[in-house]
Amino acid sequence: MSRPEHAPGPQETPDAPVAVVGISCRLPGVSTPEAFWRLLCEGRESIVPPPERLGEPSPERGLRWGGYLDRVEDFDAAFFGISPREALAMDPQQRLMLELSWEAVENARTAPEALRGTDTGVFTGAVSSEYERLLTGAATHHTHTGTQRGMIANRVSYALGLGGPSLTVDSGQSSSLVSVHMAMESLRRGECAQALAGGVNLILTPEGTENIELFGGLSPDARCYTFDARANGYVRGEGGAVVVLKSLDRALADGDRVHAVLRGGAVNNSGQTSYLARPDAEGQIEVVRAAHRRAAVDPGQVGYVELHGTGTPAGDPVEASALGEVFSPPCGDVLRVGSVKTNIGHLEGAAGVVGLLKVVLSLSHGQLPPTRNFATPNPDIDLDALRLQPQVEREAWPGERPLAGVSSFGMGGTNCHLVLAPPPPQSPEKAGPELGENTLDPVPWVLSARSEAALRAQASVLHSYVSQRSGLRAEDIGYSLATTRSTMEHRAVILAPGASGTRELDSVRPSGPVDPERHRLGPVMVFPG
Repeated sequence: MSRPEHAPGPQETPDAPVAVVGISCRLPGVSTPEAFWRLLCEGRESIVPPPERLGEPSPERGLRWGGYLDRVEDFDAAFFGISPREALAMDPQQRLMLELSWEAVENARTAPEALRGTDTGVFTGAVSSEYERLLTGAATHHTHTGTQRGMIANRVSYALGLGGPSLTVDSGQSSSLVSVHMAMESLRRGECAQALAGGVNLILTPEGTENIELFGGLSPDARCYTFDARANGYVRGEGGAVVVLKSLDRALADGDRVHAVLRGGAVNNSGQTSYLARPDAEGQIEVVRAAHRRAAVDPGQVGYVELHGTGTPAGDPVEASALGEVFSPPCGDVLRVGSVKTNIGHLEGAAGVVGLLKVVLSLSHGQLPPTRNFATPNPDIDLDALRLQPQVEREAWPGERPLAGVSSFGMGGTNCHLVLAPPPPQSPEKAGPELGENTLDPVPWVLSARSEAALRAQASVLHSYVSQRSGLRAEDIGYSLATTRSTMEHRAVILAPGASGTRELDSVRPSGPVDPERHRLGPVMVFPG
């Protein structure tokens, strides 16, 4: 079905760029952006057998290997002021989004309590609601709020006291990237001054995977072969990610660290095609072109696109042909492409924001990580004619001013594409003595937590962090702990730097083993003071 030629209207003028100032993630095999970047650069995968909570692997029920999280049942309810009874009735996706949102705000160098009463928005992508099946016969007065999908975003707004727009987006597999686009547009309309955007996806019952197996979407050998001749389906994955967004002007005025810049984006639907769940090249072509018009970016300037890239026999050739149509000559050199799904699987409702996070990290580091599982091109994709090049090695970004795109397509035809730019030049970090060097004055490191056990666990995590890294400055650690963490009931002060700093950590942390998963600690993050 052909589409009428689109004539850009007067409303399609360049919009104000939006900065990514905070990031967080919980993904198969990794729990921080730093660890995620290492996994990408090393070309590793996190595909493992299904966890015990889902039962034994069974091809008949679709329970093959996949990208799974460990211990999704762990949740420090007291940290968020939630009773154990209510926590038990909460969808683990609500719990995970609470944790990711808190960590993303701290990564943005903001104490979460400082956002209370602000017009901060929350936009969350999610497609499944499996937890309710597990609560059959055990319903309480908390079950309704605990299992409603819309509450995934609303719970964050309630817990942090945020007054901006708050909604859960379900557009199929494009949900989380659509949520980022909606957050960006909400900022531009002035509905909120900053926004948390992302997505979550947890596989909680075998039935959800069985339905996908019956649909015919899963790879029988549990590998994602994007654009490769072996492409035979996708691999399920679970986890989530959140980004904190502000207008670029405001982020620079506030002195925020900018990870990357959103230049523009677009969302559309493929309309009536030959089949409801079949990908459509015309719809994908139009959404990519519209995103570049909104971003005021010539596609020829773009060096890399993070694909939807599911590794399905039907989807890959359609996506390749659409990109070739938009980026083909006279646009210039080859377009590098890749898919994070080859590393961690397809996170479905959270897939788009994970692809976005990969590109944000790539732009921030100025490098392109490799895509796995590409050996022989798919015979239905003429890479040379389309001028597409799968990124199979780690290398520096091509060109002096790297630009990138991220695509995410929903099974029902809702397509989204965003255009990103690298962060603007930042002020150089101040030089100073590293941890362990002699200084005249001690530096206080302030720890706080909801309980004494959590306080000791926090000290243990900090001890491990400083013990395993070089180049840290005591004043940066002290600054970060004092300005980006909320003040809680149980507190301790450690005098640093030098060897005395780590010795005092030994006096605070417990003598026995610590299980940080039982307490919502979040990663240690150190910023220049």
